[in-house]
Amino acid sequence: MPAAPLRRRCLRVRAWFRPTFGPGLARPSPRIFAACAAAALAVLSAAAAGGSPASAEEIRRERFVASPKPGVAVLASAYYTRPTGLDLISMHQWMSRSDTTDVAFIRISPDHGATWSAPEEVRTEERRPDGTLRRMLRGGCVDAYTGVFLRFRIEGVLPTDDPLEGLRRWTVHYSGSRDGGRTWFVDEQIIHRGPGYTAVRPLPGVEIGKTCYMIGDTASVPLFLADGTLLLPIILTPAGPDGNYVNPGGGYTYTDAAVLLGRWTADRSRLEWEISERVRGDPARSTRGMDEPTLAALADGRLLMVLRGSNDRKPDLPGHRWAAYSSDHGRSWTTPAPWTYTDGTTFHSPSSCSQLLTHSSGRIFWLGNLTPENPRGNRPRYPFVVGEVDRGSGRLMERTVRVVDDRRPDDSPDLALSNFSAREDRATGEIVLHLTRLFARSHGETRDWTADAEIYRIPVRSE
Repeated sequence: MPAAPLRRRCLRVRAWFRPTFGPGLARPSPRIFAACAAAALAVLSAAAAGGSPASAEEIRRERFVASPKPGVAVLASAYYTRPTGLDLISMHQWMSRSDTTDVAFIRISPDHGATWSAPEEVRTEERRPDGTLRRMLRGGCVDAYTGVFLRFRIEGVLPTDDPLEGLRRWTVHYSGSRDGGRTWFVDEQIIHRGPGYTAVRPLPGVEIGKTCYMIGDTASVPLFLADGTLLLPIILTPAGPDGNYVNPGGGYTYTDAAVLLGRWTADRSRLEWEISERVRGDPARSTRGMDEPTLAALADGRLLMVLRGSNDRKPDLPGHRWAAYSSDHGRSWTTPAPWTYTDGTTFHSPSSCSQLLTHSSGRIFWLGNLTPENPRGNRPRYPFVVGEVDRGSGRLMERTVRVVDDRRPDDSPDLALSNFSAREDRATGEIVLHLTRLFARSHGETRDWTADAEIYRIPVRSE
């Protein structure tokens, strides 16, 4: 092959392994880079032999919802509202401080996002005699067995409006709609079935005012089992001997993880709930415990839970993802251990949410942050990657990991590519990623929240 065409193909292949909208400053780990280089070499070898190389796969990005004004970030997500078809619901919220929603909105689209209804405001703040009621939307899903669209939120009354007070006060609520999110026939707090459970004592070991339960982020997506049981991944704060929240790891916060199992009543008017055993971390290895679980079903029927850990305030600890497995449909779980590549090698990942996405092809993808060096707590939250999970072992396939977005030359080191949710596009099979590039404009000690909600379209490569 002449030198010039070969060079052009080299450049196209190099672009294949970075975001198409510009290079970043950070790079994948040497192991990931080696895997990408090997794949590129295979493509070039085929080209040199006279074959046609695979075409470059473009990750496309566009604005989904614009920031309304300086100092405000928009976090958004969208979900199909019916078992079939292209009806969508969009939920977006404005934020100007950590762990607090200023205001939230819901929109409906009957035509796959081509047009949207006028935003309907969801109240996220109410003044109460005992403090400020705060609400935060936590995503939704459609129940293919009943056709009901479910949405979730957390709420709690904070005495002084300090977000950390939520660790003793957050509760989880769900709403159900039979008409694609236009009206809601049920809206209630999730409370364990059986006698003795109340709004104040909603789950075993939880007493609101002393401890809490919550959905960590929109990436903690529900999972339906074959028998119609809904698995909702949550986190809970542990209690000390006096029943009050305790932080044994010494990090910013500390939580255990669990799964809520929901089943419809006979008349399908509401869901009844039970809780799995807790998934507890070792505070000597993860200073914030186990956080923001995400779920997928493996080929042999086991369930995989991938969790956020942290080395917050103990940066000499390795920063990992953690994994636990269930062989009884989510009721009990193995002791969490560092999540690895398929060859058993560990990798670095900051304290941030991640998501397992099960594709219609049966393949499982993982979306989140990997870092070439050991992180320090939450940072850095870039690059953002996608990779495939081996359905047999439940481990990440290193050769499949590719960068979706990364820090750019003009981005702040505080950039956080971490607040997101993802779904499969029913029309194209692409992965649709809703991601906000938080703090890209921050400099020094000044935290600038100004950020649009973005939407990325990620082609799914053939196996």
